[in-house]
Amino acid sequence: MNPLPPPGAPGYTQALLANDPLWLTIVKVVVVFALLLLMTLFMIWLERRVVGRMQQRPGPNWNGPFGLLQSLADGLKLAFKEDIRPVLADKAVFFIAPVISTIPAFVAFAVIPLGPEVSIFGHHTALQVADLPVGVLVAMACSSVGVYGIVLSGWASGSPYPLLGSLRSAAQVISYELALGLSIIGVVLYAGSLSTADIVSAQQTGWYIWLLPVSFVVFAISMVGETNRAPFDLPEAESELVGGFHTEYSSLKFALFFLAEYVNMVTLSAVATTLFLGGWRAPWPLSLWAGANEGWFPVIWFITKMFVFLFVYIWLRGTLPRQRYDQFMRLGWKILIPISLVWIVAVSALRVLRTEYGTVSAPVVLLIGAVVLVVAVVVAVLLPDRRPADEAPEEPTVVSDYPVPPLDLAVPPSPPRRRRSVTPAAKETAAVGSGADKEDA
Repeated sequence: MNPLPPPGAPGYTQALLANDPLWLTIVKVVVVFALLLLMTLFMIWLERRVVGRMQQRPGPNWNGPFGLLQSLADGLKLAFKEDIRPVLADKAVFFIAPVISTIPAFVAFAVIPLGPEVSIFGHHTALQVADLPVGVLVAMACSSVGVYGIVLSGWASGSPYPLLGSLRSAAQVISYELALGLSIIGVVLYAGSLSTADIVSAQQTGWYIWLLPVSFVVFAISMVGETNRAPFDLPEAESELVGGFHTEYSSLKFALFFLAEYVNMVTLSAVATTLFLGGWRAPWPLSLWAGANEGWFPVIWFITKMFVFLFVYIWLRGTLPRQRYDQFMRLGWKILIPISLVWIVAVSALRVLRTEYGTVSAPVVLLIGAVVLVVAVVVAVLLPDRRPADEAPEEPTVVSDYPVPPLDLAVPPSPPRRRRSVTPAAKETAAVGSGADKEDA
């Protein structure tokens, strides 16, 4: 048994988990795996029901009470479907790509604290599989590794459309991964640790969503783009790329991609809850009760907060249209990343001022900085792009020998139609013709 530091001290959870026997660690892994599978089945059902409600239709309501077994029925259907592999596909990579997408999504949940110290079969442990000194980086790294499975699946399919979808998805995930990583720097600066358990412990006096609102907004937007969900589901734009990077997949391999998407949603929702909503700590006014943050009650608070993010995922899909690719990339590179960089500088300067002088009110300064930042971004977005007056318009470039019309081509108006005058002879001919038609009838 390793000596434990005082409860609540940095590294206490790590030392507590280091004393777990092997059987308890295996039980935790199995429980987390089963929880993610059940959450995936429930999320599929919930999404179809909520979107159906938004569109004034019932949604799944046949298999099981309220249609709860519909997701399980769809999973069994996929398992018994024929597994088709294209002739030009790379057999080994085609098989391993969905596995690479799925496994990191499960691994990332291992560093999420679901609750405080509890007693399981007489052994005191924390409701967490592992607590690492760089736990936040582990979660971010696992979410980033999933893009390799997407790229490899598009390349191994032997078809241009899945390849285009995988490349688009890679650019999307990498772009928003940068904003996602930058948004957590403010949390790390205030918590003073990269351990997820220490970050939850640091929010005992207040959640970081109120202290770091800009970081929370950037993280919330980036997590939607990171998981390829609407309105950022560009890799699966059917009108442009047929079905995205998994067009050629069927049966269980397609089910693995589907599973990876929903597990990533659950994992990033859990990370957002841990970083900004106090983790497993009870919300106010339940936090006034001394026993709200003890025992197994914190698991309820954690899952409830997590479902708030998951409902927002569904809400966005049912209400917002899909963005254009240029709009999506512009949002990530020209808005979210610059905002994150400016916010990091502001938070770092505030930390230095408080360390040196100790008289600066953090909430007031951060609120003023957030308002100034939002106003600057709104002005920058609404300001139209104007061409300088002395700049001449560019001449159109002829890319081939085929004649290219000028850009300022104006179609001339159609000439007025002249009405032909009817002569008396034409009138007699028309009258004779109509009489002959009547006789034939």
